[in-house]
Amino acid sequence: MDSSSVWDDMDRAMGQMFIVGFDGTDVTPQIRNLIEVHHIGTILLTAKNLKSAEQTTKLILDLQTIAHNAGHTVPLAIGLDQENGGVNSLFDETNIRQFPSAMGVAATGSLDMAYEIAKATGQELAAVGINWIMGPCLDVLTNVKNQPLGVRSMGDDPEEVSKYGVAFMRGYKDAGLATCGKHFPSYGNLEFLGSSLDVPIITDSLEALSLSALVPFRNAIAQGVDGMMVGGCAMSSAGVNVMHACLSEQVVDNLLRADLGFDGVVMSECLEMEALSQNIGVGGGTVMAVNAGCDLILLCRLYSVQLEAIKHLKLGLENGMITSERIRRSLKRMMDLKATCTNWEKALSPGGVQTLSVLQPPHSQLSSNAYNASITVVRDKDRLLPLSSILDPEEEILMLSPLVKALPASALAHGKVGSITSPGPTPWGKSVSLMSGENIFREFGRSLARKRSGRVLHTSYTANGVRPVHENLVNRASAIIVVTADANRNLYQHGFAKHIAMICKSLFALGGEKREKPLVVISVSSPYDFALDSSIGTYICTYDYTETALQALVEVLFGDVSPTGSIPGSMSQNQKVHQSKQHWLVENFNEERDVKALDDLLQVLEQEGPVNQRSEFFGCSSKTFLLHNPGIEESHYVVRNSSTQSLLGFCSTYVFESTGTGVVGAIMVDPDRRKLSIGHSLHSRAIRYLLQRGDVKRFQLGSRLPSVFLGIPTSNNVERKRLRRWFANMGWNTALSRPVCSMLLKNLATWTAPDGITRSMQHAEIEFDLVHGWKQADSILDHIKTSSRQGIVEIYQLALGDQNNCGIIRAKRPRDGTVLGSVILCSPGSDWADALPALKDANEVVWAICSPVISPAAGEYSTMLQGLILLGIRQIKQQQADAVLLDCGTRRVGGEVSSNHIRS
Repeated sequence: MDSSSVWDDMDRAMGQMFIVGFDGTDVTPQIRNLIEVHHIGTILLTAKNLKSAEQTTKLILDLQTIAHNAGHTVPLAIGLDQENGGVNSLFDETNIRQFPSAMGVAATGSLDMAYEIAKATGQELAAVGINWIMGPCLDVLTNVKNQPLGVRSMGDDPEEVSKYGVAFMRGYKDAGLATCGKHFPSYGNLEFLGSSLDVPIITDSLEALSLSALVPFRNAIAQGVDGMMVGGCAMSSAGVNVMHACLSEQVVDNLLRADLGFDGVVMSECLEMEALSQNIGVGGGTVMAVNAGCDLILLCRLYSVQLEAIKHLKLGLENGMITSERIRRSLKRMMDLKATCTNWEKALSPGGVQTLSVLQPPHSQLSSNAYNASITVVRDKDRLLPLSSILDPEEEILMLSPLVKALPASALAHGKVGSITSPGPTPWGKSVSLMSGENIFREFGRSLARKRSGRVLHTSYTANGVRPVHENLVNRASAIIVVTADANRNLYQHGFAKHIAMICKSLFALGGEKREKPLVVISVSSPYDFALDSSIGTYICTYDYTETALQALVEVLFGDVSPTGSIPGSMSQNQKVHQSKQHWLVENFNEERDVKALDDLLQVLEQEGPVNQRSEFFGCSSKTFLLHNPGIEESHYVVRNSSTQSLLGFCSTYVFESTGTGVVGAIMVDPDRRKLSIGHSLHSRAIRYLLQRGDVKRFQLGSRLPSVFLGIPTSNNVERKRLRRWFANMGWNTALSRPVCSMLLKNLATWTAPDGITRSMQHAEIEFDLVHGWKQADSILDHIKTSSRQGIVEIYQLALGDQNNCGIIRAKRPRDGTVLGSVILCSPGSDWADALPALKDANEVVWAICSPVISPAAGEYSTMLQGLILLGIRQIKQQQADAVLLDCGTRRVGGEVSSNHIRS
């Protein structure tokens, strides 16, 4: 048929003014009739029509063939909602790639990524025959709470939404699709009255809309958006009082066309929506929409309603309510749109699955990159991530998830998951059945279990709140994950997560000390659930809970992917900027310049520990780490703020010449500057120094001199596990570390030796004496040479050189005077006291018993050590001391030196 016929035949022209949907996955008699008899020019497909890419290709080709054979001068426009995230009408695990939601894409911070995703989505849709995408979504979330649009929007910043909207639009166009901005004038700040017959209301004034919500629409129009969907919401404010925006001339012709200058295709909201069809009627609504300026009337489903709308449009033309010129204007716009995205050659020869198979590899990689870049760690105040750094494989994780419906873009929604029958906590890795709703997160739980090769418990929660089963599982597990999905709208989820957080914070360890249980809250939809609630210490956002998103989440939780996403819009201003691994300038420690700054840093570190527990840094000062010992070569490093002279980090290194041991003695980072790679930079510089020396025979983490802590602090169990993993990643064999105890014996004035120890000492064939100074040095130094522990020679030399404040108790064999054991007594006034900061208790006089060395020839090891300590305590008691520090953690001579330290 000649293309001019559509202009001459009003029935054909009016057919181009409808976009209709239908039920079923094959061509129905009803849709065939609409195309052949009523000349309908545009079809909107939804998930109910689509089973797979192959079926979709066939269905669309069938529709186009019907139109071609019916004499349509141009192909059908085939529209589809494919917003990605949870809103995908076409799902095919094999041939159609899953990408993040609009907000998830914006969370990547990359406009290039947005363009590539839109182009990839468009290419896949074009391959199956789609030529018009219902996007991009240009709504600005000016009110982030209680808005059903959620992650379908790109955020609350109009300029940012504009930039990403234009990037999406360019991608779609470059893939050959026409575009349709939505939902004009904005669904970003709606008020809901509750009834399905009530229309959601925009209460913002036109001036307010112009400054915010209309900005992305204005920019999209300037960049050539092809169509615009006008919403079915009401508007009520000064200067505007509209019941349905898409039926209002004030909104369509005046605001959209005259004020914003849009001359493309305007599509109405679906006139079958209950609030509109019941209040006005579809027939009357059709005439009102056309007179308001709409070019395309959307009727999603019912054939009878669609016929009613066609009838009333013709009736409006016949009775003069609508002019033929008005219809021709709409026809021209529609024909211009089709000319940008389709022709009969394309429409009748889609690429189909063959084209999709070529697109699959690059699009799969793009999908993975996009999800990895979108996952957002809003907070991790307690540094629980990655979970592998705080959990051992045998420890259990508990996952608590809400009962939610499957997203359209998920395998579960398409019947890919089996039936479910019973409730109860699910230990992943075993044969289990799940209650309805828990199935959503089944594969997520399994992925967690596979990733850590450990047990993951899973149960759901509802509006009934925290039940005894939840409390029991929380007490049982070593870490808790709470999942929320739009907690701002589903308030029971907010209350449940807060309740679990309270339980986790109030738990106690077996010893009675408070031991907060690790808690991670994950929002799998709107990121605003706990974005501003700092009481949730570790908070992660995924922006959807499709299988692809949850798999990316697993990678982030266990450290295989470093999260770089941030909540789009104004919220990102409140987020701590994520830092990728940086290389900080590391300088040599300058004693004159840096001593005060190091003292300040140590004071901060001392104060960060648990309230009722003595910090490992108690009594430490810069003197603690600056040994100035002739037998120890020191080289310390700092990362500093040259403007404020403060230290962001400090690392001490020592080389003990007597044993050829290179030691990384301490790595300290300001608590407010952690996870920024400062520790990594300091460690790298220290190791480089030790490697460059030619006299280092072995390396060690932690030191007995100074005796602050050895290697990894253990006052916080979660922190200990995290640091063990950190050092393991740095190349240290943390499996060789051993705990070392420093104990404080108080109330020395009332102390008496246990009878059993005293009797055993009386029968032992050992003589004990106390010596001071260098006169007895030869026998002692010969004795300790058999010890391979770094620093032991230097410690004894310090004690021998300070005879007024230090003494050495020897245990000798009577028949030949051979020294079999020794231990050092040290007063708080000794030269060595700075290296033993625990001696510096302002309220007590504390002496130390430290550095025992027991010869392999001693026989009964424990008897010898008990005897040395017993006599040491008696000697110190005679000095009127209040307490004794037993810094005696050691093993038999020749054993491994510990690199882990427990303060008790």
